[in-house]
Amino acid sequence: MNAPAEPDPTKVGIRVLIVDDHIVVRRGIRAYLEVLDDMQVAAEAGNGQEALDRLAAMAVHGDLPDVVLIDLLMPKMNGAAATARIRQLYPDVRVVVLTSFGEMERVHAALANGASGYLLKDAEPSEVVAAIRAAAAGDVFLDPAVARQLTQEIVSPPTGLSALTSRERDVLILVAQGCSNQEIADELIISERTARTHVSNVLRKLQLTSRTQAALVAVRQGLVPPQS
Repeated sequence: MNAPAEPDPTKVGIRVLIVDDHIVVRRGIRAYLEVLDDMQVAAEAGNGQEALDRLAAMAVHGDLPDVVLIDLLMPKMNGAAATARIRQLYPDVRVVVLTSFGEMERVHAALANGASGYLLKDAEPSEVVAAIRAAAAGDVFLDPAVARQLTQEIVSPPTGLSALTSRERDVLILVAQGCSNQEIADELIISERTARTHVSNVLRKLQLTSRTQAALVAVRQGLVPPQS
């Protein structure tokens, strides 16, 4: 396969860094964007760490991209972690997520980490372009399916166990098993402080005041067997 052509320095437009671990996906996006008058593909990267390395090199020469179009699940560093680092290190660079996963936990994490857009990979090419243009203009663009789910959350917020993330459900189960915060941290390979935060979030979302109450909820919901 021929190497992609170098970006045309005379071409004026939105500069985009494409980050995806599948080269066919990157080349397909590049081919589509480069026929547009207001788009220029600045570079490609195969994972989050490579994207950060590319950005660091580009920053030295003062030619950072306007928008990073990034997948979520990649080796070495995933898109969510990379998004947070990009926004921390290069606040003028916008990030648009393009992924196959539409779970709300992933959406919330990406937006919380500073993403300016969230698209699913079955999006129309015109939607990808619209998201890039919106991000470059300082706006937010969401996949219609994702936007509907966010709207539904606002209209009818989840309650009970449905309000918990998958990690918080794991924490609830460990609490019900009598684990301390440190034991939860050891089991989930997180810090004790993070474990304590998760426990607090579980109690708040379930509107409980004690770990004992949380344990009873877990038993009633069938997450753990009752203590004999």
